[in-house]
Amino acid sequence: MRYFLDTEFNGFGGELISLALVPDHGDQEFYALLALPDEIHPWVARHVVPYLNSVPAGVRHGIMSRLEAATALVAYFAGDDDPVIVADWPDDIAYFCSLLITGPGDMVPIGSLRFEFVSSPGFSTAAISKVPHNALHDARALRDFVVHWEG
Repeated sequence: MRYFLDTEFNGFGGELISLALVPDHGDQEFYALLALPDEIHPWVARHVVPYLNSVPAGVRHGIMSRLEAATALVAYFAGDDDPVIVADWPDDIAYFCSLLITGPGDMVPIGSLRFEFVSSPGFSTAAISKVPHNALHDARALRDFVVHWEG
């Protein structure tokens, strides 16, 4: 199955703040919220932080450590032999992959994954998202855009 990915992070190259996955079909969404860094980039403080908790109660997992979030991803993909992660921004894939690494030469037992990068010039999840700069709502917007685009 395809899963549409979005992340929020603390400015360019900053720490991962949240990660969301929305499946192509069904309502089993994933949202991980990590502890905020001590110093928050001003743009992130204004445009991301106020919306971090704007997700349905059944989806939100609360604040997690990186290891807890990575372990939750393993459980989320259990039973899917061929997950495809779809993203429209390279950093989203990079942050997803870095979350899987638990130490030098070690990672969570996630199994095989495939990634699909969707180049969408002129598309902005923030422009159509119900809650811009919230990873879950932006992942939903990406899914809706791609499904509509595929016709």
